[in-house]
Amino acid sequence: MTAEHNYDHERAVWDTYAESAWKNLADAQPVFRWTQYQHHGPGPELLGEPESALEIGCGTGRALAFLAQQGVNARGVDMSPVMVANTSQRWGSLGAEFVCGEVLDFLERDTRTYDAVYSIFGAAWFSDPKELFPLVRQRLNPGGVFAFSQPPAIPGAYGPQGMYKGGFAGPATYAYRYSYTPAMWRSHLLSAGFTEIVTQVHEAPKPDHIATLIVRATAPE
Repeated sequence: MTAEHNYDHERAVWDTYAESAWKNLADAQPVFRWTQYQHHGPGPELLGEPESALEIGCGTGRALAFLAQQGVNARGVDMSPVMVANTSQRWGSLGAEFVCGEVLDFLERDTRTYDAVYSIFGAAWFSDPKELFPLVRQRLNPGGVFAFSQPPAIPGAYGPQGMYKGGFAGPATYAYRYSYTPAMWRSHLLSAGFTEIVTQVHEAPKPDHIATLIVRATAPE
C-alpha cells in the first residue's frame, strides 16, 4: 500500500510544529544525538568521517549545526518554510545550508552527492521507503552512509499510518509516517541497493520507555 500524499496538508503540520519548537529553543546549542533522550545513545560517529552530509527532514537544524562546527559541508532539507527560515537565521552563520522542499522532489532535482545522508526522526520516518531509499542511494558517493532513527514500530502496525494534527476537532491537516520491523527495513534497503545494513533497537534509559530504532547502511563502492 502506498499512501496518497497531500503536501499542502503536511506542510501545515510541520509549520505548526516549527512554530511550537522554536518557542523552546531560545538558548539551544548545536547537538547531535540519534535518540529522543538527552545524553543517551550513539553520536555522529555512525556517519563515519564525512566531508559532506545531507539531513533529510532536518527540523530545528541542531544536528546540522553540530556537523558544520566540525568542518563538515552540512546541508539540510525540510518541508516547512517556517522551520527553514528559523534554522537559516539561527545556524546559517556556522556554514550550514538549509533548503525548503519536499524531500522526494528535492532528491529528484538535486545534483549534488554526499558522503552521508541521514534522518533523525525526520524524512525517513515520514516518506515511503520504496520511493525514498532509491533516491537517497543515488545521492550518496560510493561507500557513503545512510543512517536514520525513529521510534520502533508498534507491534502489528506496519506500513503507512496517518496522523491528524492537534486532535480530531480542528482543520483536517495530516501527515503520514511509515513503520516497519527491523527485518522489513532491511528488505527495503536491500531492494534499493544498499549493503552492510545494521538495524538495532536501542533501548531507552528507563525500563519500559519507548526505545529508538537506529538503522545504518552503506552505498556500494
